[in-house]
Amino acid sequence: MILNETKLKGAYILGSERYEDERGFFAQGWSEEGLARLGVEAHFVAGNISYNKRRGTLRGMHYQAAPHGQAKLVRCTRGAVYDVGIDLRPDSPTFKQWVGVELSAENRLMLYVPAEFAHGYLALEDDTEVHYLVTKSYAPHSSRGVRWDDPAFGVEWPHAGELIINERDRTYTDFQI
Repeated sequence: MILNETKLKGAYILGSERYEDERGFFAQGWSEEGLARLGVEAHFVAGNISYNKRRGTLRGMHYQAAPHGQAKLVRCTRGAVYDVGIDLRPDSPTFKQWVGVELSAENRLMLYVPAEFAHGYLALEDDTEVHYLVTKSYAPHSSRGVRWDDPAFGVEWPHAGELIINERDRTYTDFQI
């Protein structure tokens, strides 16, 4: 497992060391032990799959309020997405900063997003599927979000044509501490 810390403390891009032969390859996607070496104690309780019919589908920016915060380990299993995490930890030196990475079926990268981050992504191809593991079960009463284009964060999204965003994600109010 290859682990690279992003500019946001606690957020990591994970890659895999591939062992190839005439059959193809084998690689470890992630390990609890590897994450623990970074100080990440993640016990995943559920795995979610999100299918996106059309390029330009934007989902996010979502998080769950404490004590139901979900850390996520995100991988694109078909197509490609631009995956984004925003640091919402008020005491963090990177508070309100964001990190974005292209995850694709081809590059097989993953993004680890800490529980105190908002998370979302933009589908870069039609028929894109995202699989992500979470550390807490979904708690509807703790569900929150920030707007994908809120100037408080300045996320620079790649151009993906016409955006497809549901009403909830499009109408979150401006971020306030």
